[in-house]
Amino acid sequence: MNYLETLFAQKSWANHELFNALATISEDAHAEAITTAIRTLNHIYVVDEIFRAHLCGQQHRYTATNTPETPELGQLHFSVAETDAWYLQYVKQSPESEFGQSIRFRFTDGDAGEMTKEEMLLHVITHGAYHRGNLGQILKSISVAPPRDLLTKFLHVTEPERRR
Repeated sequence: MNYLETLFAQKSWANHELFNALATISEDAHAEAITTAIRTLNHIYVVDEIFRAHLCGQQHRYTATNTPETPELGQLHFSVAETDAWYLQYVKQSPESEFGQSIRFRFTDGDAGEMTKEEMLLHVITHGAYHRGNLGQILKSISVAPPRDLLTKFLHVTEPERRR
């Protein structure tokens, strides 16, 4: 497994762990925190989808980096899992020689941008990790221990022989 495959597999695992943790929290008791968490997860998803479109040379449907409506947690979990699976397949199937290819695009604010495919993939990874860290703080603020979103934990969970 190359480093991009490892990072996207870890991203998918971390997202799944976080969605599962959020699903156990009472919305009645923590409505504001849950809404903020879902809005943040939706923002990650929208940005992932925008960069997915850029990588495919397609237009996306977004005019901002979040949607006006707040999705339901279960549906968002399903959508995020599908997008995570797409990214993992993309990095597994794309020839490494393509990752240096530059792509010109427009940000949602209309500004022009240009990044290589590899830079876009790394942005998706770091952007999601950054916001999952924010979500960890939200969970701590309502006395819920956040999942341990660490590459080391992922490697030891998926390859337990490393713990010898």
